[in-house]
Amino acid sequence: MDDSMPTGRLDRGRMLGGAATTHAMRVAKTRLSMIGRSERARELLAEQATIQAVEHLVALLGSMKGAAMKIGQTLALADLELLPQPHRDRIRATLSTLCDQAPRVPFASMRKVIEADLGPIATHFAEFEAEPVAAASIGQVYRARLHDGRVVAVKVQYPGVDRAVRADLQNLALFAKLSRSLLPAFTSTPLMEEIRLGIESELDYRAEALTQHRVAESFRDHPFIRIPDSLPELSSRRVLVTEYFAGHSFAHLRELPAAERNRIGELVFRFYIGSIFTDNEFCGDPHPGNMLLGDDGTLAFLDFGLYRQMDPDLVDFERRCLRAAAAGRADDLLAMLVDGNVFDPAAGLTAAECLDYINAAVDWSLTDADITITPALATGAFAAAVDPRRTQPGVDALRLPAEHALPRRVEFMVLGILGQLGATANWYRIAREWLDGDPPATDIGQRIADWRGDRALP
Repeated sequence: MDDSMPTGRLDRGRMLGGAATTHAMRVAKTRLSMIGRSERARELLAEQATIQAVEHLVALLGSMKGAAMKIGQTLALADLELLPQPHRDRIRATLSTLCDQAPRVPFASMRKVIEADLGPIATHFAEFEAEPVAAASIGQVYRARLHDGRVVAVKVQYPGVDRAVRADLQNLALFAKLSRSLLPAFTSTPLMEEIRLGIESELDYRAEALTQHRVAESFRDHPFIRIPDSLPELSSRRVLVTEYFAGHSFAHLRELPAAERNRIGELVFRFYIGSIFTDNEFCGDPHPGNMLLGDDGTLAFLDFGLYRQMDPDLVDFERRCLRAAAAGRADDLLAMLVDGNVFDPAAGLTAAECLDYINAAVDWSLTDADITITPALATGAFAAAVDPRRTQPGVDALRLPAEHALPRRVEFMVLGILGQLGATANWYRIAREWLDGDPPATDIGQRIADWRGDRALP
């Protein structure tokens, strides 16, 4: 099975269509299929049984922390406008708590955690603001100033949250069993295990500090992306100290002009998805609360508790599968996915059904055309992938191995973020930089390539 692909755009165009007319038909068919998926999602979500299942799942998620919340954040990026009233507002209200779930704890209690781990606050901090600037699932973030004048962010775990999260983690098997009929691809045992391990690692801020410091070094002087550096020497198991990045929240980003939202969308795509292929690693927790836009236009990414490095051979496997899907090589794609233990051969999935199933999730990034990601498109792709009615061939055949589970969640989370931004790009031309080794397709890509080249110089 030969997966070699031509890198020239003309050769690539011939392989994909053979002629401009065929290519145009492919683009039109893809766009129509995307619209169709949105309509199927609307039909699916309008069914009373599905609504009841969603409400039950959301209620269950709302009572848990950690791993269950990670699934909830995926749902929270879905287009709830596809849901009929009166269910929409009730589910939206519950889901909104999943992105900022924990109540704010008085500073007196949080101070005890800080001083138990680091000693008296005055030892390290010249100033420490008692009002938190952010609250998340397992801790609160404060702004402080060191004695040398540097302004820092201090993330502090809630007292006893480690015990609460570990208790919830013991219920993951029950959670997966209850929700598998609704989200078979996203409550699989491998994904639950990946998220469980990630949550446990997030409880140790010392490990996160070391990871964030390494990633910050790798993005040092990047023309568009900022990773606030950590201070491992001031961090402990329950306290994480990093550079403070003053930026605008995602709510502000959504109100920006289209051109700026497109630029941000490309950076999100490159950071979360491109890093898998360019660096063999990725941040496994993409959601709107983990990014800030600086006044200088740089985009800062936060939270590195759920960060993964991938085996280069596995990355190459994913690259070859995407290239086969882009070229329409259905037989090769099915063979690779079966050999890679992604699809169950006993399910009887045909090559055409395999290609259709994969395209339902990734056509937006494998179509050579400018595509605007709308919330409805993102939700349609998500619904087609997890289809609880099993009307989409491939759902039952899917048995996602652990090494591929978390990247799939990341892809859907990124798609949801792009849908919230309404970002437009030729995502395929950008992706070809890391799939086929093509030269940069955009000005952003060229500047990043120049930056990488400068860093490689002796």
